[in-house]
Amino acid sequence: MPNYTLTVNGTARSVNLPAEMPLLWVLRDTLSLTGTKFGCGIAQCGACTVLLDGQAIRSCVVAVSAVGGKITTIEGLSSGGDHPVQRAWIAEEVPQCGYCQAGQILAATALLEKSPHPTDAQIDGAMTNICRCGTYQRVRKAVHRAAREA
Repeated sequence: MPNYTLTVNGTARSVNLPAEMPLLWVLRDTLSLTGTKFGCGIAQCGACTVLLDGQAIRSCVVAVSAVGGKITTIEGLSSGGDHPVQRAWIAEEVPQCGYCQAGQILAATALLEKSPHPTDAQIDGAMTNICRCGTYQRVRKAVHRAAREA
């Protein structure tokens, strides 16, 4: 099996895994970063969203061999949960069951990097993660709050 060096949450990590293993399973099973969730396995729901060089990606369909760059998971977004998006999520009471929230927060973080003051249409276009609890209005409010408070 090939050896890969991944930069995850600012730390270089060496893994010896099959080239086709999805990044999701590398993060969860090999590196024990379980904040990234499995949802659908076909890049539709967004529960597995992480940042790769600041861009939101669906880690369930990205092979470890295709990863180059800096990976940020929910565990690496901030040390104390004090990132502006995380604070806004709490203030707007976005989480209900919470399962999709790590992916939602990372997708919102990527959006705000590209568009620091997004419109509702930009938020709706970028936030394609599925929330079975239907907290979409609170997600939108939280993104606007994070934009104001960043």
